[in-house]
Amino acid sequence: MSENILLEDLEIYQPGLEIAEDVWKIVSEWGFFVKKTVGTQFVEAADTIAANVAEGYGRYFYKDRKQFCYYSRGSLMETRTWAQKAYAREFISKGHLIC
Repeated sequence: MSENILLEDLEIYQPGLEIAEDVWKIVSEWGFFVKKTVGTQFVEAADTIAANVAEGYGRYFYKDRKQFCYYSRGSLMETRTWAQKAYAREFISKGHLIC
């Protein structure tokens, strides 16, 4: 990866940050039980989307960078699953479904 490209310039990094902030805002309004059971998992999955991109960006070898992109994709799919569960359990509206 070129040394001139900043982490913040990567196309996938900013949406990952935005998803995490959206999830945080939603979950922070939930009651204790829902936060503890669904919310914690939802937030952690969303937070690791951009975090894995960042960690991969900081790695020296291409293979390591690529592996962290796979982890990030997995976190995105996990976030999607938690959004679907939250919707099915009527914690969020269809307009809040992400990914």
